[in-house]
Parts: sequence; C-alpha cells; structure tokens
Amino acid sequence: MAEIKVDCMGQNCPIPLVETRKALRRASPGDVVEITGTHPSSKKEIPMAARAMNLDVLEVKEEGGKWTIRIQK
Repeated sequence: MAEIKVDCMGQNCPIPLVETRKALRRASPGDVVEITGTHPSSKKEIPMAARAMNLDVLEVKEEGGKWTIRIQK
C-alpha cells in the first residue's frame, strides 16, 4: 500500500479537486491519497467527490486554515 501526497496549498477551485482526481487515477486499490490545502470549498468538495466515487474518506481535519483530507482507494 502506497501513500500519495497532493499539495494544493494556496490553490483555488477547481485545481485541488482536479489534482485529487489525477492522484486517485494513479493510485492502486488500497492506496491512500493525502491532500493538503487552504481553499475552504475544496475541503467540502473533495470528500463529496470521493464518496460519489465510492471511495473511503478516512479523515478530514483542519488546523489554522490548512486542511488535510485522506482518501483510500
């Protein structure tokens, strides 16, 4: 199982969602994709998109305006 990190700090929609989708396409089943960013609406959109793709959203956390989302393929 691999962990793929996606850094979207300071990037606005739709870049974080597009980069997340690219990483999920590259990921193998069981891999975890970890996305970090600062854009507030992406924090909501990325987990919604992951659930729509029937993927497990392992964690969504936010600290000081920076969020981290972990998705398992």
